[in-house]
Amino acid sequence: QVQLVESGGGLVQAGGSLRLSCAASGSGFNFNTLGWYRQAPGKQRELVAIITSGALSNYADSVKGRFTISRDNAKNMVYLQMNSLEPEDTAVYYCTAQRSFWRTSPDYWGQGTQVTVSS
Repeated sequence: QVQLVESGGGLVQAGGSLRLSCAASGSGFNFNTLGWYRQAPGKQRELVAIITSGALSNYADSVKGRFTISRDNAKNMVYLQMNSLEPEDTAVYYCTAQRSFWRTSPDYWGQGTQVTVSS
């Protein structure tokens, strides 16, 4: 059973920063690629950023230059540093895990953590 547990969400003013963390655990899964997706009210879930154990990463265009994804392979942790936050970043952020960087959708999802950016 794979578990992904997020932390670090909250309320922040526009222009501020937040750091999300996710602890991945479970047997029988290689955690090749960990990442973050988000879902804003009334919108579909969308990719934010993903990263492999070898540090290959991919970002949504909307967050490039503002968000940074990183991971600690020894601890199976993934982080999302979010700077210059905008009200449009308000969403539930989900930690994800997938067997391959090239899969079009994650294999596992966390429960999500709310990020609210006030204007």
